[in-house]
Amino acid sequence: MISVSYLKSVYDMNKTVHLLDKISDVDFIHLDLMDGKYVENNNINIKEILNNFEDINKKKDIHLMVRDPLKYINELEQIHPEFITFHPDAVDDPIKVVNKIKDLGIKVGIAINYDVDVEEYENLYSLSDLILVMSVQAGYGGQEFQKDVLSKIEYFTNLKDDGEEFILEIDGGINDEVYHRLVKYPIDIFVVGAYICTNENFNRPIKKLLN
Repeated sequence: MISVSYLKSVYDMNKTVHLLDKISDVDFIHLDLMDGKYVENNNINIKEILNNFEDINKKKDIHLMVRDPLKYINELEQIHPEFITFHPDAVDDPIKVVNKIKDLGIKVGIAINYDVDVEEYENLYSLSDLILVMSVQAGYGGQEFQKDVLSKIEYFTNLKDDGEEFILEIDGGINDEVYHRLVKYPIDIFVVGAYICTNENFNRPIKKLLN
């Protein structure tokens, strides 16, 4: 499945998400939300998000790169996201955040940066609906795929092979070449951003990606 991030686009957020909403090959719209604290960039404007997504039918895949996920979750629930994913290394009590998201009836995701030890958060994986592996530095669009993340993909592949049930998502530097290199792994969702949204015609790179 494809989850498209509008973080780096030739159009503004409103036009980008409405164009993506009409493309059948797009499974999710990926909301990369940053607070300027966990990562340098800051793009969280809840009012703008609620306005731009109020009539969007695509499933929403929210990725919170923030120090205080609990500050935003209640308001973001209004756009009925499929997933809310957060970084456990950004918070003092990851379990509290997991429980809050689940209490709202939303699927919870755990994001693992490519330079983080995957075993450090292994107690959270069985509690998660989705595990997001970052293949670039969190917080910036348009970066190149980091090959050393393959060991993490293999780690989570082994967990799946051992019977763990979760959706495996990868985010960062995905283009057609990287996508076709990774399809051999049990990755359920590919987050794709600049490769698609820096083109005036979104359909063209999506077709190249999937064919």
